[in-house]
Amino acid sequence: MTDFVQVSTATETREQAAELARSVVQGRLAAGAQIIGPVTSAFWHDGEFGTGEEWQLLLKTTLARYPELEAHLLEHHPWQNPEVAAVGIVAGAKGCLDWIAAHTA
Repeated sequence: MTDFVQVSTATETREQAAELARSVVQGRLAAGAQIIGPVTSAFWHDGEFGTGEEWQLLLKTTLARYPELEAHLLEHHPWQNPEVAAVGIVAGAKGCLDWIAAHTA
């Protein structure tokens, strides 16, 4: 098991993604955030197929901080049931991993 994860979610607007990024990084739930977009998504929602533009948010944190980060995202996300997914960072530069650990402590 890894001690570090990258968490992703998406929002409808850049401003929504920026606000979530600001709140989680200022709260030290994540060491850093990247906003990517717009991206085109294809998805199923309420039994219907759809496509649309979204802004992806990538967050770097520790596995220990993940439950708080997830709770924060679910509470403050503009969507009722947003995607929130964590992927383990199985390897990384020591300096980067130390930075994540230091800024989420």
